[in-house]
Amino acid sequence: MTLTDAALTAVGPDPVTLARVVTAIVFVGIGITHFVPAIMRPMAAMIPRVFHGRPFSPLAWVWVTGVAEIAGGIGLLWEPTRAAAAIGLVVLLVGVFPANAYAARHREQFGVIAVPFWPRLAMQVVLIGLVLWVGLFG
Repeated sequence: MTLTDAALTAVGPDPVTLARVVTAIVFVGIGITHFVPAIMRPMAAMIPRVFHGRPFSPLAWVWVTGVAEIAGGIGLLWEPTRAAAAIGLVVLLVGVFPANAYAARHREQFGVIAVPFWPRLAMQVVLIGLVLWVGLFG
């Protein structure tokens, strides 16, 4: 039995279920990185000044979004919270885009974590579609 066969056996042959589990793992994993000091400092620096102190400090924004990603990822896995988690993750993806756009405009400061604007926008749109698919339509 291959690893793929084992994964399909564990979650079922339904591609939406498999995509939901993978999406949840990705969001939980990325959410956890928001609490790793070497990662959270550059993330905090990506927060545009207009959001500083409204209502959180840049570091607190990183923590809040990390908790939201973890909660959203877990929420996708439980049917009673799936739709709310999907909607929350979509709001989060839209909400964090200004920080990603800011980093894209300041690549010299952020290096490789600053994905250029248009590819990042495309990634956000694909992620939003994926989250809606696995959370609302699957």
